[in-house]
Amino acid sequence: MRVAPGARVDLGSYRTDSLPGGPADKAAGVAATAAAAGRLASLQERLYAASTGGDRRRLLLVLQGMDTSGKGGTVKHVIGLLNPSGCRITAFKAPTPEERDHPFLWRIMRALPRAGEIGIFDRSHYEDVLVARVRELVPRERLERRYEEINLFERSLVDDGVTVVKVFLHIGREEQRERLLKRLDDPEKHWKFAPGDIEDRGRWPAYQEAYAVALERCSTEAAPWYVVPADHKWYRDWAVGTLLLEHLEEIGPKYPPGDFDVAECRKRLLAT
Repeated sequence: MRVAPGARVDLGSYRTDSLPGGPADKAAGVAATAAAAGRLASLQERLYAASTGGDRRRLLLVLQGMDTSGKGGTVKHVIGLLNPSGCRITAFKAPTPEERDHPFLWRIMRALPRAGEIGIFDRSHYEDVLVARVRELVPRERLERRYEEINLFERSLVDDGVTVVKVFLHIGREEQRERLLKRLDDPEKHWKFAPGDIEDRGRWPAYQEAYAVALERCSTEAAPWYVVPADHKWYRDWAVGTLLLEHLEEIGPKYPPGDFDVAECRKRLLAT
């Protein structure tokens, strides 16, 4: 699922209903995701605890994808396995007037995870090379500069102790139609639907091209992209959970040692 730096990306060659390198069916996938919960929670606690001893490391999970690809579902089913006090979740919407008065990375920098935290971006700075490209919101020469700005920005994050995990949730066009229809057919899901979703769906080829360009230009050794097939929700959850687990294990956070005399404190406590 990892996009090799410099690789040519043809999203049409990635099957959105495939199950690469994972459980063979839903039952096995759900069980595997549940089984990883304890390990994820333990690593998260250690990451947070390590920050109290001066460890500045943290993790940023970037979730991108077409409407209904499952960004919110991933937050619910995967990030829901973690302690919310150690997570910083930001869902980026259209820029506010204040945000438009600043460089496009300004609002992103304000939402970055602090030491010991796991940050989750539901959409991200990539909107400024996706929506901006498809809708031609900025001149093309400015758009072209943004890819390099993003690479430099992410490189600086990694150099400062941030592990960046970027996931493109790749959903098929027919699957998206079915999910949008379910939202329309269920009054309790109308809040999740917007007429603009149909407008964006009409720009499907342009968005696929914009994503392909972003993946090609911004999958680097420091911060690679991962393409996760998202037609099967259970597989999506397993894949993102596994990526989080692997990166947290690579960080290898450890509990900081106590800065006090354990034996003396135990003696004093027993005497009370």
